[in-house]
Amino acid sequence: MSKTTTGHTRHAGIELAFLEKVAARLPDDLEVLQALADLYTKTGKYAEGLAIDLRLSLLLPSDDLVWYNLGCSFALTGKPDEAFDALAKSIDLGYGDYDWMKTDPDLGNLHADPRFDSLLNWLYTVCSEEEI
Repeated sequence: MSKTTTGHTRHAGIELAFLEKVAARLPDDLEVLQALADLYTKTGKYAEGLAIDLRLSLLLPSDDLVWYNLGCSFALTGKPDEAFDALAKSIDLGYGDYDWMKTDPDLGNLHADPRFDSLLNWLYTVCSEEEI
């Protein structure tokens, strides 16, 4: 492991410990929860990220990006059915970044599932209709 990798890992650990303490004091602070969920995912703590994303989906039930992130967390934790449900809801709520969804590495384990192509086709259709 290089010095840079070790330093980056140590920094992420410090940031994570800090955000966990802040979240304990401010359990419904949306910005803290979103940052914590993102950092959990970046550090490979997928189950913890999923727990936060589930909370966020209750706190922000109409936020398309929250549902997209929840779909990613489900995908990363090996729950494809739940992932597709959350991703479909994100599209229903207005998520429209076709190019990112197609290449998002968090969704990599969904690519072999035929529902992924179907979801992308639906998103592409929705995005195309909005441009008309």
